[in-house]
Amino acid sequence: MSKVHSASIHLGLVIHNHQPVGNFPWVFQQVYEESYLPMIKSLEQHPQVRLSLHYTGSLLDWFHEAHPEFVERIAVLVRRNQVELVSGGYYEPILPSIPDQDKIAQIRRLNERLFRDFGVNASGMWIAERVWEPGLPHLIREAGIEWTILDDVHFKNVGLEDKDLLGYYATEDQSNVLKVYATSKKMRYNIPWRPVTETIKALRSLATLDGKRIVVMGDDGEKFGSWPETSEYCWGTTMQKGWVDEFFTALAEHSDWIHMTPLGEHARNYPALGRIYIPTSSYIEMTDWALPPQKSYLFGKLLHQLEKEHRDDILQFMRGGFWRSFLVRYPEVNNQHKKMLRVHDAVYAAGANEETGVVQLWKAQANDTYWHGLFGGIYMNHVRSAIYHHLIKAENAADRIRFGNGQWQHFEFTDFDRDSQNELIVESDQQNIYIDPQRGGTLFEWDLRRSMHNVLSVMSRHEEGYHRTLREYEQERRKREALAAQQSADKSSRVGSAQPVSPHTSVRTKEPDLDLYLIVDRYRRNSLVDHFLPPATTLSDFAQLDFEEMGNFIELPYETSIQQDSNGIRVTLSRDGHVRRPGALGPLQVFLSKTLFVPVGEEKLVVGYTIENRAKTLLQTRFACEWNINFLGGGGNDQAYCHVEGQELDNEHFDSTGEVAQVSSFNIGNCWIQQDLAFTLSEATTLWRFSIDTVTGSEAGFERIHQGSCLTLLWPLILESGQSWSVEIHCEGKPSR
Repeated sequence: MSKVHSASIHLGLVIHNHQPVGNFPWVFQQVYEESYLPMIKSLEQHPQVRLSLHYTGSLLDWFHEAHPEFVERIAVLVRRNQVELVSGGYYEPILPSIPDQDKIAQIRRLNERLFRDFGVNASGMWIAERVWEPGLPHLIREAGIEWTILDDVHFKNVGLEDKDLLGYYATEDQSNVLKVYATSKKMRYNIPWRPVTETIKALRSLATLDGKRIVVMGDDGEKFGSWPETSEYCWGTTMQKGWVDEFFTALAEHSDWIHMTPLGEHARNYPALGRIYIPTSSYIEMTDWALPPQKSYLFGKLLHQLEKEHRDDILQFMRGGFWRSFLVRYPEVNNQHKKMLRVHDAVYAAGANEETGVVQLWKAQANDTYWHGLFGGIYMNHVRSAIYHHLIKAENAADRIRFGNGQWQHFEFTDFDRDSQNELIVESDQQNIYIDPQRGGTLFEWDLRRSMHNVLSVMSRHEEGYHRTLREYEQERRKREALAAQQSADKSSRVGSAQPVSPHTSVRTKEPDLDLYLIVDRYRRNSLVDHFLPPATTLSDFAQLDFEEMGNFIELPYETSIQQDSNGIRVTLSRDGHVRRPGALGPLQVFLSKTLFVPVGEEKLVVGYTIENRAKTLLQTRFACEWNINFLGGGGNDQAYCHVEGQELDNEHFDSTGEVAQVSSFNIGNCWIQQDLAFTLSEATTLWRFSIDTVTGSEAGFERIHQGSCLTLLWPLILESGQSWSVEIHCEGKPSR
């Protein structure tokens, strides 16, 4: 009687763990306690469960500093051949967005770290946000990596189906072959959101007699405990097992036919299913977020509809936008990216070693604020500021090699943002000032080198596709509350359930009526934005953008001239424009000139304005000079302040709102970053100030985030024909007290 062979299958689990460079230390600790530590404890208790773990360099650095014993616990699992460690870019960069030298160097740096800490030569890597471009294979192979993992959508875009993805494929560029696995969307959405039995049943349906197939699930480790409502659900209580323990127990019970196989081991022992060439892509949600907001909303609605109808035959061909479109959608992302490229050139010109800032450059390439979506992005103010901190720190190191430790200063007209029009960059040993003559003659970056802080790193309030979803949700919520006014249900957030719901398919809010805060800026929140306002405009009108612009100076070209001598650099920006009068038939011709003087050897900027009435009749208006400053003042941060000399404010927090008349000098700053800016005015002004808050989405729900504060200086103007008015604004930086 012949022996009956039972069907079997391999299961390859890859858990990706990452925290952004610059994230709050308490967040690292919280996620460590909620996700990272429980996972290792669970693996220790289930030795039959074998999988792959990926920790980014920023996490490993923190582990060594805060919990060195945790590193040793991982090492024990590695030594007993239970855990395979996976490499990647050290600081988790989007690989296509950084220069090739840095791609290779960052991967090699993490390879070396894994060998030094754990004695392993990693054969595979995690691709940050699975952002793929066809030129990556030869660079990844040059860095010593043999395999990687992408989403199944990457493969389905070229016509493959789920049944074709039970193994790896070979792709190549310039004859360098890379092995690529597909992570199963079904498994990602089952684990841990669905009962364990569903995953076991799905694996049973795919098992074969030859046992060659492998099902791959690669996803974020943070969803096991740190995402909303997942802590007790994943890890249990003293009275009840959690989902992970139940899952690992089930895998052990079925180990006779479910073979837990790390992907590196599988790649060594099995051939490719075939050859493949993968187009530019990322996971489907990322391609959704990369679209313009209205298209993103429509794309998301269509995706959900097709998923509801189980139209996999159509879904596989759904592709959203291209990741690089984030550089178009958000000027702030492009600004950060082009600054990174500029610093890269400086660091490599200085020798590209630790003394010239190369490690700081790599830290600044961390992906988290070079895009925006549900799980992170450019709106994270503290992380965005940290990226600039590392960029300026790298620039300082490189420039000390290039220009020495003495005083120096230079300027350059260059197409910084790569749009074919030149910007003006003034750099010195003290500060960098970036000027956009084509868009209102505004300042869009101001780096103070001593504190290594870009004070103009402010995020504008952009329209987002999910804002429409939020409006619909809030409207429905208010209808429900009107019908159930007597009930005491929680009115501010989604009611939790015993089984959590994936953030991809649920809506949560951290406070009610967030849709009332949805404001879209008409212009980028730069500084030295020149307004002419109607007399009746109030601070509230200005903050809500509920006013009419009377001049034609916003985001329009200014003529530029520059002079340099031993005292410093003087930039003159001017525009012949016009100012409309309420109720009048035509506008009045107005000439506006602003000069920026950058003195040698000082942390100082002097701005002078001259406004001339070139019309034949009286000009009566209000001129407003708008500054948008980021001093990390969100949540009433006690370290960030605004002081007005000679006046006591109701609230001196940097993110406070208020109007103060007859202001001749004021100070803003942040004690923690040791930066103060003192403003002194030659003519007293009315000062408006308010917090710029965005409404953004995250895995924890919709929330308001402080992006910076708007400080606007207002002067009433009454000028006869041919008459001019002038003011001088001195801005002096120093360490805060």
